[in-house]
Amino acid sequence: MSEAPAPPAGAMRPLEAADLASAPMPLTGQPQPLVVRGSLQRDLVRLGVLPCAALALALTAWFTHSRLSTLEAMFTAEGQAIARQVAAMSDLSLFAGDMPALQNVANAALRSGQATRVEISNSAGIFVAAGANPATGTLRTFSAPVTLREASRAAAFAPAGTTAAGDAPIGMVQAFRDTTAYAQERTRSLMAGIGLALLALLAAWVAVRHMARNISRPLRRVSRTVAALQAGQFDARCEVVGRPTRAGRNGRAPHHEFATLAGDVNRLAERLQQHRQASESRVREATAVALMRMAEAEQAALSRARFLAAASHDLRQPLHAMGLFIDGLLPTATDAQRPAVLRLQESAAFMGVLLDDLLEISRLDAQVLAPEMEDLRLSALFDALAAQHAAQAAEACVRVVWRDRGLAVRSDAAMLQRVLGNLVGNAIRHAPLDGTVLVVARRRGDGVRIEVRDNGVGIAPIHHARIFEEFYQVANTERDRRHGFGLGLAICARIAALLDTRIALRSALAQGSTFSIELPAARAEVPRPVPAVAAPAAALAGLRCLVVDDDRPVLEATAALLRQWDCHAECAATGRDAVARLGAPGAHFDAVLCDLQLAGDEDGMAVIDAARRLQPGALAVVVSGATGPEMLQRLRQSGVLLLTKPVAPAKLRALLSARQGVAA
Repeated sequence: MSEAPAPPAGAMRPLEAADLASAPMPLTGQPQPLVVRGSLQRDLVRLGVLPCAALALALTAWFTHSRLSTLEAMFTAEGQAIARQVAAMSDLSLFAGDMPALQNVANAALRSGQATRVEISNSAGIFVAAGANPATGTLRTFSAPVTLREASRAAAFAPAGTTAAGDAPIGMVQAFRDTTAYAQERTRSLMAGIGLALLALLAAWVAVRHMARNISRPLRRVSRTVAALQAGQFDARCEVVGRPTRAGRNGRAPHHEFATLAGDVNRLAERLQQHRQASESRVREATAVALMRMAEAEQAALSRARFLAAASHDLRQPLHAMGLFIDGLLPTATDAQRPAVLRLQESAAFMGVLLDDLLEISRLDAQVLAPEMEDLRLSALFDALAAQHAAQAAEACVRVVWRDRGLAVRSDAAMLQRVLGNLVGNAIRHAPLDGTVLVVARRRGDGVRIEVRDNGVGIAPIHHARIFEEFYQVANTERDRRHGFGLGLAICARIAALLDTRIALRSALAQGSTFSIELPAARAEVPRPVPAVAAPAAALAGLRCLVVDDDRPVLEATAALLRQWDCHAECAATGRDAVARLGAPGAHFDAVLCDLQLAGDEDGMAVIDAARRLQPGALAVVVSGATGPEMLQRLRQSGVLLLTKPVAPAKLRALLSARQGVAA
């Protein structure tokens, strides 16, 4: 490594690495000089020592292994040679049974000093040994068979090619060699190899450590500057002062590569600072545009909500009148007219269900429904659901099993019944003939899980997430209205969110489906409800009703239907007329059915307030098709009973019957 010339006397010297190690480097402000000796290329050349060290270790290991293999081969070859030599010298003596000769052969084999003990034996009981008894821990055994040589096996009068004995061995020679010297030699070889390997590792470590210091220190300071830039400190700078290397071909001394890297980082910091300023300006402009577009979107959503509310009201008015007229025509229809009237009634009922579902979603989106939490015994809830779905289950030939297990939960009774009722209805609809639907409650820690299972066709996993979307139906691609409209699960999912839970699904094709919902357990023991004695159905004859609506067909249809039920019905098309009738001397009404939106600027709530004041004993009911969030919130705050158009005649009759029963 070349050194730069020393600075002249009195001149300031560049900062050395030791100075940087002792002084902290600030991330901002005045850049800290950094001295790097040599060039990056030479540092990388030094890194070649590491492969050399690896190669040296590999060669050392290979030579050590070769040395040990050679020692093993030599030791084994010498032992086998001794055994074969003794076997060759003792064949005739062993064949003849000459024990002294065999002893001399064994003793002669020991004189070379390579064998510790020699044993000669055969199957006839001849056994000759020379040397000390073997110690199995330090001796290794080498064996060789004793066979007759060809010259000794030929008989004097035997034909050519015949032998006096077979080719099988006539005995066995075992030579025992001491492995102490062999083990010592192996140990010396291993220690020499380990020593060479340690020296190579030490040399490589020293070289790599020296090179790593020259590379890691500048990089560490550059990385600190980059980290400061990443943290948003765009005024951070890194200046690397490198000593120039030897002059190149052009006669100029090039800068160190780290100095070039520091310059690139500084230029990057300047560009980032400029881009940050430009980005902040663009963000401010984009934020202003986004706020403007958000205001436009909110205004569009408000206009859309108003339009949907008005359209819903305009749809409900004729549908409500149509339902009332159809119900009025049905008792007087001839046999030829009855199928058509029934078909009209069915179509009106389907449209009413769709509008009711849309109203429910509108209520949930408007957040006008708030759950009223109370402790509920599941046995009473399951009994109500069983009575509600008994006819559907009987018609579908499906057995419904209810298992409440005596558990109680804390929830809103009406909302929970709506969710479970929809799940049970879907399970009955999708269960096969003679199938089974199981509704079971299980204890899960501090809560209760209610499961609705069926053994139907199941739902593929690809549809699990989408079945809770509006108007999405898996097996109703032809949009058959008899199979629903795809709003039930969407409404149940939103009601479950209001109850601070969610509906879980576990299903697969041909494996049935299991919908479950988890609720907190009741805080205390819930008393069993006392069964109420059903009151006899009250007749509507003589019930005095005031009908207020600005829609003439609705007014006439409602009055005609009430008169069919033997009720006294009076009609009012305006709010002023209705208030006048309510306050007339001697006026008495049992029920007031009033539309919410009357002609002009009149408000149906004014009529309801007058009815409460002038006819305190009358049942005040708002009959309206309004679905706007503001309107629903207003009705909820006023505590007014609401019937949403189109009103099913059976529902209206049940309400009036309950009022008549209370009055009676």
